[in-house]
Amino acid sequence: MSLPFGIDFGGTGIKGAPVDLASGDFAAERVRIRTPQPSTPDAVAEVFVELLGHFPEATGPVGVTVPGIVRHGVVHSAANIDDSWLGTDADRVFSEATGREVHVVNDADAAGLAEGQYGAAAGRRGLVLLTTLGTGIGSAMVHDGVLVPNSELGHVEIDGAVAEHRASNRAREAEDLSMEAWAARLQAYYRHLERLFSPDLFVVGGGISKRSEEFLPLLDLDTEIVPALLRNKAGVVGAALHASGGADGRAPRRARGPPPRGGAGGRSRGCGATRVGPDGPGGAPAAGRPARRRLGGREAAVVRGRRGRHRRRGRHLLGR
Repeated sequence: MSLPFGIDFGGTGIKGAPVDLASGDFAAERVRIRTPQPSTPDAVAEVFVELLGHFPEATGPVGVTVPGIVRHGVVHSAANIDDSWLGTDADRVFSEATGREVHVVNDADAAGLAEGQYGAAAGRRGLVLLTTLGTGIGSAMVHDGVLVPNSELGHVEIDGAVAEHRASNRAREAEDLSMEAWAARLQAYYRHLERLFSPDLFVVGGGISKRSEEFLPLLDLDTEIVPALLRNKAGVVGAALHASGGADGRAPRRARGPPPRGGAGGRSRGCGATRVGPDGPGGAPAAGRPARRRLGGREAAVVRGRRGRHRRRGRHLLGR
């Protein structure tokens, strides 16, 4: 079966399962393997190969959650994982190691995709903010079903303190806070997000969401706030959804070869390269397009005069 495969890479365990995107659930019982130490990209890739070996029938694309900022398959932060991840093209490393099409996504973003498609935010329009209360505070921002990646709203500062240092579940446990005292910190955090974004819905995830009835009713917000529904399935399901490009996860479909010479834009200058312009390579007319006629001296002067009048008019309007 060509089902997509989701992998949730965490600090202590790596979990994976094939996912049925019609139902948003596992198509087979998930497998969990301990995270290797140190958790370098190459060591983690070996675990992925082992995981996929348990499900030879799941031949679809593979999605992987990473607890860090991910841009176009490259990991740009490593707060809770090995520093060797910084700057790693994880899409390429994992695709080469597994022989499969692999796309990585921020872990909270994966949860946001899953909750938006199958969970607490399914069918909701407008701006949905998902926060995961755990070791830190992860976040996902979904607008009309489209993910805005790498929001990292746990890192906002409130009264000079980073929000996740005071309002995460780890902070609650480390300081032995009562639910009432912790709810006061969450109140300040979610009020701050309300002022910044005016969301239509908050979704609260993380393991502590199983006890949401003990703290969510203590919050007084203008925005509706609800617990996540998928809980520990959200990462795997969201990763598979991202890899499949579903729910506007828009996994990058990048060429595996090296970038063109001359930079990302593919425009090379010098070195005998031919510049490709609007008239085709080397200035030759493109197929099906008439050649441009060169203007004579008087015609060129008239055109320059017209352009000058348009520019002066534009400056006048902007300055008015």
